[in-house]
Amino acid sequence: MLKYLEPLDWLPTADDLPESDETHVDSEIQETLPNLLKFILAAIFADRSDWFFGIDMGVYYNPDVPAVVPDAFLSLGVETMKSEALRSSYVLWEEKGVIPQLVLEVVSLTYRGEYTTKKDLYEDLGVLYYIVYNPIRKRKPSLEIYRLINGKYLPVIGSPVWMPEIGLGIGKEKHTYHGRHREWLFWYNEAGKRYPTPQEIIDQAKQEADQFKQQAKEDRQKAKEDRQQTQKINRQLQSEQERSQRLSDRLRELGINPDEI
Repeated sequence: MLKYLEPLDWLPTADDLPESDETHVDSEIQETLPNLLKFILAAIFADRSDWFFGIDMGVYYNPDVPAVVPDAFLSLGVETMKSEALRSSYVLWEEKGVIPQLVLEVVSLTYRGEYTTKKDLYEDLGVLYYIVYNPIRKRKPSLEIYRLINGKYLPVIGSPVWMPEIGLGIGKEKHTYHGRHREWLFWYNEAGKRYPTPQEIIDQAKQEADQFKQQAKEDRQKAKEDRQQTQKINRQLQSEQERSQRLSDRLRELGINPDEI
C-alpha cells in the first residue's frame, strides 16, 4: 500500500484531475470484453458494496505524474459508490491507498507498453495480478496471467486461474455474446465453473419461469382429472346406493325383510 503524508488537503482531488489520458480504444474488443467482465461481476457481487471495477479510467498514484489508464481494474476494500456523481478517476490518496488487486490490459492493433512499461509500473505499484489479453496472438498464448511474488511478476499457468486473494478465477473460452461467437474472458468459481453472463441469467430465469408455468398447468390439469374421477366415483356410488335401495324396497313389498337376509 502506498503511503501519503498527512494532511491530504493539498493533494488534488478526482474533480481536479483528467478522467483518463484521452486515448481512445482502437478495437471493439477493448471495450466489449471489460464491460462483459463488469456485468458478470455485478451479479456475483450483488450483495457487496466493497468493490470497484474501473474501465478505461485513470488511476492516479502520484500527484506529480499523469495517471496510468488500464483497460480495466478491480479494487476490493473500497466503496463501490463514493457519491451520486460516481468516480471520474481512481485517485489512490482518496481511496485510502488501496491499490487495485487486479489489472487487465487488452492488446489492440497498437502496442501501448502492455509487456514493458505498464507491466513494470504495475509491478512497482504492487498490483497483485496483472492480466494481458492479446486476441491477435498466434504463436504465444492469447491470455497471460502474472502474480506478484516477492515484488516480481511471475507467470501463472492455466485457464482458468484461481485467485484466492480475490475469491475469483479468470480464464477464457469460446462463447456467443451479443451475437459474436469468439473467445471471451470470464470469471470462474474455485471449482472452475464459469459464472454466467447477464443474458444467461435472464435466459435461465425465463426457462425456470416457463418450467414453473408448465408444471402449474400440469398440476391444474391433474387436479381437474382427479376431481372428474372423484365425481365419477361418487356418481357410481350414488347409483349403486339407489339400486340397492330399490332392491330393498322391492323385497319389502314381497314381505321379505332385507336386513334379515
